Amino acid sequence: MSLIFNSQRLRSLLNLSLSSPFSLTPNFFSTVSKQNPFTVSYLITKCSFPLETALKASKRVHFDNPEKADSVIAFFKTQGFTDAQIHNVMRREPELLICNPTKRVLPKFQFLSSKGASPSDIILTVSRNPDFLRKSLDNHIIPAFQFVRRFCPSDQRAIACVIACPTSISDARIQKNVQLLIDEGVTDSNIYNLFRSRLTVLCSRDFGKVLDEVKNMGFDPSKASFSVAILAKKAITKSKWDAKIDAFKTWGWSEQQVLEAFKRMPQFMLRSPDKLNAVISLWVDQLGWDPSTLLRAPVIFGYSLEKRLIPRASVVKELLSEGLMRKDASLVTPFGLSEDMFLEKFVRCLDEEDASRLLKLYQKELQHLSVS
Repeated sequence: MSLIFNSQRLRSLLNLSLSSPFSLTPNFFSTVSKQNPFTVSYLITKCSFPLETALKASKRVHFDNPEKADSVIAFFKTQGFTDAQIHNVMRREPELLICNPTKRVLPKFQFLSSKGASPSDIILTVSRNPDFLRKSLDNHIIPAFQFVRRFCPSDQRAIACVIACPTSISDARIQKNVQLLIDEGVTDSNIYNLFRSRLTVLCSRDFGKVLDEVKNMGFDPSKASFSVAILAKKAITKSKWDAKIDAFKTWGWSEQQVLEAFKRMPQFMLRSPDKLNAVISLWVDQLGWDPSTLLRAPVIFGYSLEKRLIPRASVVKELLSEGLMRKDASLVTPFGLSEDMFLEKFVRCLDEEDASRLLKLYQKELQHLSVS
């Protein structure tokens, strides 16, 4: 396709959606002429830029022939990028079209590869965060990677964190927020847990505020639960947090009781309101057990209803009703064991008749729930 703004191309541009302010403006032709028509045309025809985006990008990058831009696009194709991925990268970083890719881009790819990144990992990292390619390899990318690597057990784990959150090697807030954690006494292993679980949390502007909130709730910065609480508080919006508190209140729990359970195991508040309600309904309505047990052992909320809670509850309820289990025995223990240990301690230990009957009950519940 010609890269000249001929009459046919202009007519097609003028047929753009009425929502485009550039397509119908009386000053359209003068706008294009001022913005370097060759560059605008190239961005539209070769990089699939919308007209408005091309006009804006042409303020940042100018060229009068396609040679350098073509070589850049060819370079990215040889690295395995699709046309769509290349267009996305160029829209966000159009200056790349006038760079020397073997000097500016290739060394960064080689660095990531040397740390264990696969070609697909590199493509994913760049596609998610093209800003990475604007950073200096020696002055920014390598020091930023080394900072992440300090808290990771290996290069491979560090590069996995970078791939999961490409902004980790371009966002200066991460180092600032990690320093806040270090100052509070958070261990390197717990900082790594944040890196591994949700590194984006450390990019947030209000991280210091969340840190203070978690401290004021009584969490110990030296314990693993501190970093988990930070994850939970950042992952749950205020409206969703309030919705979960309200869900507990319908079962007679106070907000203070919920917070006490959160302190015991902050992960449980990451469950959906539907899951929280379903577990309490099973425990209280169907089994008739004391809901305060869940407050003391919020780990229960993390177990699968279909694969663990309901099948095992059917066995425990039967054991209690037939006097095969002490009334004061822990109701939490059966659910925390591995399946083999659960069957060993609560089914196979019985006489042959009871063991056979309860095993069939357990397997029937599992099969029924897996089908439904």
